[in-house]
Formats: sequence, structure tokens, C-alpha cells
Amino acid sequence: MPALSRRRALALTGGALLAALPFSVSATLPANKRAVPSHGFNLPGWFEREGGTAPAPAVLEKLRQTGFETIRLPVNGDLVADGNRAALRAIQRGVAELVGLGFAVLVDMHPSGDLRAAFERDPTAAARQVVQAWTALRVVIADLPEDSVYPELLNEPPMERSDWLALRDELAGTVRAKCPLHTLVWGPARFQGIWEIGDTPPLADDRQIAAIHYYAPMAFTHQCETWDRSPLARLANLPFPATKDSPPVRALVSKLQAAGDEEAASLLEQELSSPWTEARIASDFAGLGRWSAAQHCPVMLNEFGVLNFCVDADSRARWVRAVRRVAEANQIGWAHWELDQGFGFIASRQSAEGFDRSMIAALLGGDGED
Repeated sequence: MPALSRRRALALTGGALLAALPFSVSATLPANKRAVPSHGFNLPGWFEREGGTAPAPAVLEKLRQTGFETIRLPVNGDLVADGNRAALRAIQRGVAELVGLGFAVLVDMHPSGDLRAAFERDPTAAARQVVQAWTALRVVIADLPEDSVYPELLNEPPMERSDWLALRDELAGTVRAKCPLHTLVWGPARFQGIWEIGDTPPLADDRQIAAIHYYAPMAFTHQCETWDRSPLARLANLPFPATKDSPPVRALVSKLQAAGDEEAASLLEQELSSPWTEARIASDFAGLGRWSAAQHCPVMLNEFGVLNFCVDADSRARWVRAVRRVAEANQIGWAHWELDQGFGFIASRQSAEGFDRSMIAALLGGDGED
């Protein structure tokens, strides 16, 4: 018999371990063969809390038929750090369903709730909790096909860079011990921003993808946001592309200054110190492409999007199309944030109606724009 590699032997062992759970997944599920996952979207709200909402099967089937190939699936470590078998089985079933439909799946450790608060109180203790969560979750990943399922170590690591690099290496070792053939996904601290990757070294691993997020300029992508007291909440109806002299911009600056809101007015003027154009986006991604080539590490854009609360639909679609085209021009895979909430492009994950055709065209091409 031919000798087994260490990785293949460990992979077979990982599958045996998962057999102890009451639900098992065949290792022959269809695999996505793309080197870097792309043409995707994020699907929060399913495994970030107990009682999350799964998409209707008809919705998933329609999304796959439309041309989407990848789903980034946020998972909250709070649910699995204590080895919650019911939560692990649910995640296993959910990922297996997505893979069975032909999707590549990024299983994204996405802190929220108690785990997010723990990082603010005691980063060291929170890091231990993330290690515990991956110690449980890696057994699920091990029995899922390595060509279709990608463990993402930690979303937007809320730590100092040096602390994150140490934890990143530990998490990689933790996952790799049971998942020798899966490709690991990681991003830079603290915000996974495109500007944070330049001085971040890759893992010492031959199966990895570096992942970044892109929401620039936030005065445009996050205008009218509602979840904190940021001055972004007081910006509205801004177009793309734009310069500081664009009439809607000048009108909003004047309105904010007349109301005494210098904070919001200054933010807008600062963000428009250079024009908002596709050329600016291309410049940002050219730097990412250079990092990828220099480090011999593939990269992915696994969050980008525009909040739909008060932006005009054409500007929103233009920005999404520009970012997607620039990413593809630099051989960068992508997953849009997100499916059906404030940044989404369908009305509800429970209905195959209400798909935003202009946004889908911006993401996948079409309508004569590509």
C-alpha cells in the first residue's frame, strides 16, 4: 500500500472523531475547485446566536443558480466554546447543506455577544475562549471536504497586532491538528482593513488565504448607520463617484455646518480629501495585489458593501460594481457583506422573491456593464 502523508492520515483521523456525533457527513460531498473562493456573500444571523434563522432551501438554490459560488458563514464562538454538541451538529448540518448545493463555505469565527465583550474586558481570557471554540469546531470541519470548506480563524481580530499574530499562529496549529488539508483563512488586526495587511506576515503554512475588508469611504458606505453614535449616522444621500465639490456634498457640508455639527462636517471633508472614484479603489487594491505577490499568499476580499438606508440605488450599485471589478482584475476572490439585512441584496432569506436585480448585476456582471 502507498504510504499515507501525515496530513492525509490526520484528515482520516479527524473524520473518525466526528463519527461520535449523531450526525455524519460523507467525505464525497461535491467540492468547489476554485483556488480562492469568490462570487460570494456573507450569511450572518444563522449561527451567531441560538435560534438563528436558516435560509429557505429555495432561496439557496436560486442564489446558486443565479451564479453565487461562496458563502461566508459567521459562527459565534460563544455557541461552541463549551463543546455544545447540539450547536456543533447544527453547524455541521448547515455547512453540509451548503456544500451539497455546490457552495464553497468559509466558516468564520465571528465574535459577538459575550465573546466580543470578553475581548474588551480581558483579551487574554477571550483568546483562550477562541482556542476552546476552535478545539470543538475543528472536529466538525475535519469531516467536511477540504476543497469546499475554509476555516477562518477570527473575524476582525480585536487585539494589538503582536498579540494577534501570536494567537493566529496558535489557532492555526489548533485547527491544523485535525484539519491538515483544509485551507486556513485569516485577516490582519484590528479591523481586517486593506490598509492593515502591508506589514502583516503570512502564516508559515502552504494552505492559507489572507482576507481583508473594504468599506472605503465609510462616509459613503455607512451613511445613515443606526447602531452607535458615530457622525456617520448624520450623513445622508451621498453619491458615488464624488469629489468635495460635488453639489450633493457641498449641500450636505453646508447643512451640517449650519446646524453646528462640525464633527460630521469635518468627517465628510476629511474623507473627501481625495476623490471617491473607481481609480482610487484600484489604487488601494493594487497595493493588496503587490503584497500578495511579494508574500506568495493568495488574498480574498470577504467583506464589502454599502448600507441601503439612505443611499440612491444607482450610486450603491456603482460602488459595488467598481470594487468587485477591481478585485477581480487583481485576482482577488470576494464575498459581499451581506445577504438580506442593511447591506443586503435580497428582501428576505425566507422568500425567493425580492431579489435586487441591479445589485446582483453589479456583483455578478450583466446589464451591459461588464
